[in-house]
Amino acid sequence: MPERHFACAVEDLSPGSSMLVEGTDPAIALHRTESGEFFATADSCTHEEFSLSEDGEIEGNEVVCPLHMARFDLPTGAPLCLPATVALATYGVEVEDGNAFVVVHAPLQSVD
Repeated sequence: MPERHFACAVEDLSPGSSMLVEGTDPAIALHRTESGEFFATADSCTHEEFSLSEDGEIEGNEVVCPLHMARFDLPTGAPLCLPATVALATYGVEVEDGNAFVVVHAPLQSVD
């Protein structure tokens, strides 16, 4: 059964920004595009360990890792250019009653 993790109130994540979802292992980043859509991916760039929630930049439906300019498609996690060649893990997002939840279909470890 899928697990739902509270991420934030919708109003707490500005369009065009990202944040770390607290209490997940591995770390998950929640992204909000300029158009207001929410996507969740692994937080760490697959090219070199670097936080996408802290330093990534949202451009359209892509997140860009500023370390080496790797780009990933937010809906699918697919790498869009070198140096990244491995996709990001992606997770579902549900928005309900003004809150965003990340939906994980396989159990994650809990971080205390």
